[in-house]
Amino acid sequence: MGTDRPRTPLGIDLLIDVGADGEPRARSIELALRQGVSSGRLPAGMRLPSTRSLADDLGIARGTVVAAYAQLAAEGWLVSATGSGTRVAEVHRPPTTSTSPTAGPPALARGVIDLRPGRPDLSLFPHTLWSASVKRALATAGADSMDYGDPAGLRALREAVATYVARARGVHAEPEAVVITSGFSHALALVSRALRELGVSVIATEEPGLAHHRRLVRGAAVETAPLRVGPNGADPAAVPARAGAVLLTPSHQHPRGVVLSRESRAAFLHWADAHDGFIIEDDYDGEFRYDKQPVGAMQALDPGRVIFAGSTSKALAPGLRIGWLVLPERLRIPVLDALTVSGATVGAPDQLALADLLERGDYDRHVRRARLAYQKRRAELAGRLSDVTKVPLDGVPAGLHALLPLASNQEEKRLVDAGLAAGVHLMGVQAGGYWQSAERGKPGLIIGYATPPQHSWRSALDVLTRLLHGAAVTPW
Repeated sequence: MGTDRPRTPLGIDLLIDVGADGEPRARSIELALRQGVSSGRLPAGMRLPSTRSLADDLGIARGTVVAAYAQLAAEGWLVSATGSGTRVAEVHRPPTTSTSPTAGPPALARGVIDLRPGRPDLSLFPHTLWSASVKRALATAGADSMDYGDPAGLRALREAVATYVARARGVHAEPEAVVITSGFSHALALVSRALRELGVSVIATEEPGLAHHRRLVRGAAVETAPLRVGPNGADPAAVPARAGAVLLTPSHQHPRGVVLSRESRAAFLHWADAHDGFIIEDDYDGEFRYDKQPVGAMQALDPGRVIFAGSTSKALAPGLRIGWLVLPERLRIPVLDALTVSGATVGAPDQLALADLLERGDYDRHVRRARLAYQKRRAELAGRLSDVTKVPLDGVPAGLHALLPLASNQEEKRLVDAGLAAGVHLMGVQAGGYWQSAERGKPGLIIGYATPPQHSWRSALDVLTRLLHGAAVTPW
């Protein structure tokens, strides 16, 4: 029979304080374990060390530990069974609340389907392939691979990434230009710091665009300025005069879903050359295009001016925290300096596993399978919505989300609230902070159709269709 209880190996270290002066040792052990269980530090089902092992660790008689365990078992704090040792019992604890200003958003209530953008279907994660890559990588890795190593990343992964992005995204890359990062957020923070050291004081960011990216840039003591986005992507004529760099999502603008036109790409590159500027290309979901018209990376047009950034967050899972930069030569040392100061690097086992996955072609095969699943979902979404509104989804069929423009901020809020009441969590453009100035922003729903697991996708689609009957939808 399966169990969700955490499994603890025999001989595990257990930190408990039994040094109270004048307190009997058995009583001290009881107090320490009781406090550990009641606080949640020792979770229900956790296996405790054997009495012999704990007695050896504490330098006391085994009978003292036996007496403490027996008393706690009698009180219901511990459970003991022949052959399975002693475990922490299921003990009711009052719920705790967090006052930390950095605490993340609360978890969704049970039964609520998440249609917010930003994540793939995590049930598609290739557990078997990843596990096999981890085993192969660790079995063949040399001892030196577990050392501190090159801050830019392990050579094996940098070579594999250079080969992959050149083949799949058309990037001009060599291993020396690749820097492995802990996802795109980490990459953007590093690049922003490096650009500041080169004298860049303002980075233009797309509007609408992710507020989190603006916060990361400002966290590097660099200002942001809005760069308006139209039907053909970001407008190169709108680059502010003080900007030294622009942050673009040219293959699939987030959140509108439009593609930066050929003419606009050329104009941005001309701007960068004329103003000694840089373009940060966020290729966050470039692998997922469904209309047989793939768009190559902008970096290939000018590797000396375009910083290419990608990650595994959409193709595999954001929890892996693995990304990469392909840098112009002028930026390599400044970015590595920023990386050294930040101290954040990806663990060697994960780097080796991803290198193995890429080299064997398993990464490509997984992306193709996921692409077919998401292509089907977007087609189903577009088909169902065409029955309730004549306004199409904004942008091209690509990526993991789609934008449905709305007529008013009130309609956006009404639909988000009605969705949550009906068991579907939706994201509004205004509510999500995509506009730097809410007054001039436009409302809409950003539908993350890739997020729900497959078994709940049809239910989410049914609820969404019912919600949008009679909704005030209008093109931007």
